[in-house]
Amino acid sequence: MNIVKADTIQQYNRFFGLSTRHPLVSVIRFDHSENQPTHKMTFGFYALFLIKTIGITMDYGQTRYDFNEGTVVCLAPGQTIGVHRIPDGPVPEALGLLFHPDILHGTALAKMMKQFTFFSYTSNEALHLSSDECVIIRDYMDKIDRELDRPVDRFSKYLFVANIEVLLNYCMRFYERQFVSREALNNDVLACFERLLNEYWD
Repeated sequence: MNIVKADTIQQYNRFFGLSTRHPLVSVIRFDHSENQPTHKMTFGFYALFLIKTIGITMDYGQTRYDFNEGTVVCLAPGQTIGVHRIPDGPVPEALGLLFHPDILHGTALAKMMKQFTFFSYTSNEALHLSSDECVIIRDYMDKIDRELDRPVDRFSKYLFVANIEVLLNYCMRFYERQFVSREALNNDVLACFERLLNEYWD
């Protein structure tokens, strides 16, 4: 299977036949099967997907992603994921937030991104959310979605980044709640390489 490179949000949206309202931020809704082919894609931006209906399997790094309905799948720039439609399965439904690293330039959030460990290949499980937690995630994605409908002004970037930061902090809370009693899985070669590379650049 050829790897699709989506370096920009516009390239991603074009692949799925979606409109682009802002070059650095997008909120997307998957609910039509014709827009969701089996594919393998490398991302040039951050992405969070709240999965509503399971109609796919995912390969993330060198492992099969462990997820179910009502979970959040998180991806970082440079990561590759394979998405495979389940034959005769339900139409996949998901709500997604995409944001390019450029939207974070000059903000405090840019310096905080490494603390959100659910973007790392070491996190080989999705975040399994309760119904109340799903409501919180949808609420902040809806706030960002409404901001995308407004004309861009000097407050736009601040409001995008502020809502993204709160959303990520909630995800971190849910992640720590989920994995508080689990041993970290750091033996994967790709995960070790990613950790060593981050230490080198630091």
